[in-house]
Amino acid sequence: MTSDRPEPAPGPQSERSDTATDAPRSGADAPGTGAGAPRAGAVRRSFAGAARGARAAGRGAGTAGQFAVAQTRRATRAEGAGDSGLSRLIELHAFNAAGDAAVAISLAGTLFFQVPTGEARGQVALFLGLTMLPFAIVAPLIGPFLDRFSHGRRWAVGATMAIRCFLCWVLATAVVTESDWLFPAALGCLVASKAYGVTRAAAVPRLLPPDLTLVKANARVSLAGVVGAGLSAPLAILASTFGPEWSLRYGFLVFVLATIWAIRLPQKVDASQGEGEMVLTGSTDEVRTGRRPRTRIPGAVAFALRANCGPRWFSGFLTMFMAFLLRDNPIGEWRPEVLLGLVIGAAGLGNTIGITIGSLLRRLNPAMTVVLALLADVVVATLAALFYGLATLVLLGLTAGLAQSLAKLSLDSTIQRDIPSRIQASAFARSDTTLQLAWVIGGFVGIVMPLMPQLGLGIAAGVLGLWAAFVLFSRSDRASRPART
Repeated sequence: MTSDRPEPAPGPQSERSDTATDAPRSGADAPGTGAGAPRAGAVRRSFAGAARGARAAGRGAGTAGQFAVAQTRRATRAEGAGDSGLSRLIELHAFNAAGDAAVAISLAGTLFFQVPTGEARGQVALFLGLTMLPFAIVAPLIGPFLDRFSHGRRWAVGATMAIRCFLCWVLATAVVTESDWLFPAALGCLVASKAYGVTRAAAVPRLLPPDLTLVKANARVSLAGVVGAGLSAPLAILASTFGPEWSLRYGFLVFVLATIWAIRLPQKVDASQGEGEMVLTGSTDEVRTGRRPRTRIPGAVAFALRANCGPRWFSGFLTMFMAFLLRDNPIGEWRPEVLLGLVIGAAGLGNTIGITIGSLLRRLNPAMTVVLALLADVVVATLAALFYGLATLVLLGLTAGLAQSLAKLSLDSTIQRDIPSRIQASAFARSDTTLQLAWVIGGFVGIVMPLMPQLGLGIAAGVLGLWAAFVLFSRSDRASRPART
């Protein structure tokens, strides 16, 4: 029996049906069909979601980074610093501190913790001994030399960055191959770093905005250095996990940027018209020798500089003495690296607190502050010698950093108050070089000191006490002299 309904005519629909019938049913052979289709779709949706999340995280990080950069630039440009060009010097100092932190982290692991103690002490003592001779020569020369070449100050600052850039690359190879160039290159990095400190201190007065005092300007520059080192240190430590050469290569990149920033400093850095030189004697009389005026340092500045040498000497002593003492005589179950990090970290915190105090206080009695800073080091060093332990060492580091920063800011304000603006550049060059020499001498004493905590800290407290007595006696003796007519 046949049906009355006509047979469907062949067409596209029937062709699609045949095709579907003949198609393989395996999900593996036909992606997007069968049992494999939901799984593949889920994978695609997961990748799409991850991509959207990554894009959102990237946008969030970019926004946060832009906000941080904007706030940082706003802070560096506040109170006229952006118009005067001081903001560029502040940013440059942050790069400088970031690069120095990378070099210090790499060399600390190479010189302190990878060789026996006796060998390390001899190497570092030789290293510091070699640094004393260059500074003893450049101390009376670098400031006047820069003043005589009025159009080379920016290039001098840039040269200190470019030299360290090249030496970081040399050191990266030397620490791996144990080359004989290790110590010459490390010495060159240190000398270039200290030379930058002198040139930077001489450049600050030339970029000082009218609404900012010199002590606040120096505090702001120093605070930028703390921030730069704090941000760079974790990156350098992360790079050093792959080897000490990688933190040096990271430092190479930082100094490349710093060199570019130095060249971009304002032209006012090179303007030294009307400036003179300074002689480290006790009279304020002005003399003329040759073509440039020479002014003898005022008594208040000489007193502040002598008082600053105590905290700076103690800072160098504490850094080197603790590095070797805690390595061979750790406290309890603490690792030497952790103990040293706590002491140095406390010193860095004290330094930051001192800089912050200096940038916030409107008035600061410089003479009183330098004396209190020196006496505070004496008291806490004595306390650490009598009650040696982790708590007293952290307190010692905190006090040393706080005293050093407040004393330096007091010296800056004394120079601003008592020395004419035309010779402040030379004054900063001389004072900064003197303080760097005090640090090196203190570090050398810390290296040769026997690794006995009570003995070493007791001797340091005694030296500081004698220096404090000398500083106070020299001031009272000067005050008791009859005035010159």
